[in-house]
Amino acid sequence: MDHRTQHPAGRKRLSPDERRRQILDGAVAYFAEVGLGGNTRELSARLGVTQSLIFNYFNSKSELIEAVYNEVYLNRVSPKWAPRLADRSHPLQTRLTSFYKEYAAAIFTYEWMRIFVSAGLAGADLNARYLNHISELFFEPLLAELNDRASTGVTVSLEDIWLLHGSIVYLGIRKFVYRVRVPDDVDAIIEQAIANFLTVYGLD
Repeated sequence: MDHRTQHPAGRKRLSPDERRRQILDGAVAYFAEVGLGGNTRELSARLGVTQSLIFNYFNSKSELIEAVYNEVYLNRVSPKWAPRLADRSHPLQTRLTSFYKEYAAAIFTYEWMRIFVSAGLAGADLNARYLNHISELFFEPLLAELNDRASTGVTVSLEDIWLLHGSIVYLGIRKFVYRVRVPDDVDAIIEQAIANFLTVYGLD
């Protein structure tokens, strides 16, 4: 009998797509816990598969991390956000508030926050690439509009927008990295932060 064709009772044979998804989901959870310095040998042990099986689907650890980056970061950026944020038929405060509520809901997760911080500490380029991406997609067009509408003599800088953005993202870092309790009503904090920001620049 060819024992290679036998499978333990109750164990489901996964399709290639399902197996790739299993490895990727496991990698997201693993790197969120241990940081990007974690190795594929330990990941394979946690998944109950061989290391060579992982490399059947991802040619290298770098390729696996790239897939994690796409899964956790790029895939959570909705294609609807940029056009809605730029739609001047709606009040600026409404657009900004709606954007940040949805953005926070997408990124305030254990995996997003912990991989983001660990990637920065590891010197990986994931953070810089992601931040450049959202700056080009959201912040630079927003900056042009803010300066079009700001009070006479007032100039809004890209750094001002980053300060607003950072204050909101920091709520997630406090919760998932520092394990410090944050208020339950995050939406209310976002509403207030947006209102305060627009008032400072005469945009309310």
